[in-house]
Amino acid sequence: MTTSQDVLAALLGEVATPGAFSARRTAPVDDFELDVRGVGRVLLPVSAEQANQLCRVGRPATYGLGDKTLLDARVRNTWEIPISRVKLNQRRWAKALVPALDCLRADLGLPPGCRLKAELHSMLVYGAEQFFVPHQDSEKADAMVGSLVVTLPSSFKGGALVVRHAGMSATYRSPKKSLSLVAFYADCRHEVRPVTSGYRVTLTYNLLLQGHAATVDPPPAQVDPVAAWLLGHFETAAAPARRTAGAAAHEPARRLVYLLDHEYTARGLSWSRLKGPDAMRAATLQAAAVQAGCEVVLALADIHETWDCMEQEESSWYGGSKPRRWDDWDDELDEDDPRAGGQSLGDQDRYQLEDLIDWDVTLVCWIDAPDSEPKPVSLSIDPSDVCASVPSVELPPYASEYEGYMGNYGNTMDRWYHRAALVVWPQHQAFRRPRRGFPAVGARHPLGAPRHRRGGGGPGADGNAGALLAPRRPRGDRPRLFRQGTSHRPRSRRAG
Repeated sequence: MTTSQDVLAALLGEVATPGAFSARRTAPVDDFELDVRGVGRVLLPVSAEQANQLCRVGRPATYGLGDKTLLDARVRNTWEIPISRVKLNQRRWAKALVPALDCLRADLGLPPGCRLKAELHSMLVYGAEQFFVPHQDSEKADAMVGSLVVTLPSSFKGGALVVRHAGMSATYRSPKKSLSLVAFYADCRHEVRPVTSGYRVTLTYNLLLQGHAATVDPPPAQVDPVAAWLLGHFETAAAPARRTAGAAAHEPARRLVYLLDHEYTARGLSWSRLKGPDAMRAATLQAAAVQAGCEVVLALADIHETWDCMEQEESSWYGGSKPRRWDDWDDELDEDDPRAGGQSLGDQDRYQLEDLIDWDVTLVCWIDAPDSEPKPVSLSIDPSDVCASVPSVELPPYASEYEGYMGNYGNTMDRWYHRAALVVWPQHQAFRRPRRGFPAVGARHPLGAPRHRRGGGGPGADGNAGALLAPRRPRGDRPRLFRQGTSHRPRSRRAG
């Protein structure tokens, strides 16, 4: 059944958004001058002999998992050259890098007025049969929005860089005579497929967004239908099928939480650093809220979903039931072949998700004024107040946990997500400040129920906060979940 929230999700999903989750540019080698202590000047294209020398001064690369630094060649198998040994002629390199970064900024849909700054992070060499499994980079600075992989020209096969987001993937293979610069948002899952012959040599950078972004001005044709929807939504009783058990019948909606597509850290959350389609959709919803007499805050949401699922037949590599050789994916393509950088549907996961059993949403911080710092909160949101143009299931979770069949329970998958969100409510809902100890936006608290604190009582303890909120579904109505093991996706400190 199509709900009112589905209509809004479709309206914002159709908003024209410039840019993509990843992009590639090339640059000539003329202004690239690189020296490595113990090897000397690196000549381009990199020869097999010099790549061997680079490996000898390198060390096996580690990766990050949570707060741990691990060394496991089954996850990441490559050589890392210590940055202390690497010296670039920055003045000459800037002649090619700075223009390329401006093009990549536009390709990623970041607004004019801001600029990308590239901070060198690592130098890597992949030899035959070396790879890096699918992973996600951690954002190591407040202004970090993405990663940049510069591949030096050399003769090698395999080693494609694959970047995924929201059910789509882009595959990048490197030209033999020029520098390849691939940029992607930091929350994109990506991998380096096995090199089958030769050596793949790269420099990786953190991409920081600097400057003040120009104001995004969405066209009225995008704003007006959303404004009309908001007016109707906050004046009409919520559909019974969307209400939580125990909620008052025919109660008009008091809040809306719209989930954006990308993941952000609390430190990196900012109206001026929204990624790709998030920026235009946020601007559209903001403009519509003004027309409809509503207020908007930018927030971070933690989402937990529990699915029925089945474990698929395992394959010899990277999922799928049919054994595949590494070079099935990486047959050499000409750099001008459209398949060398095209986007396609992402590979299937190891588990086939069936039905959504349960889900919950918690706001963990928000920004209630332009240019202000995120404020920590802990507010439970009724899922009936949440909508998204891209369902969470189409995005990579930051953690997942599978439980196999246990007789009368099991075959479930728990998945956790961090997503940015826009929280909207009518201006005329001037709520009183909740009980002391609960977070609030100014003197208003229309957003949701604060999480219970140990020894602090429930949200209705003082007769204020409880009157603002529809009851959540009782815990007893939720399926009981048993957990045996955890399977976490590695979060690397570095891209490929």
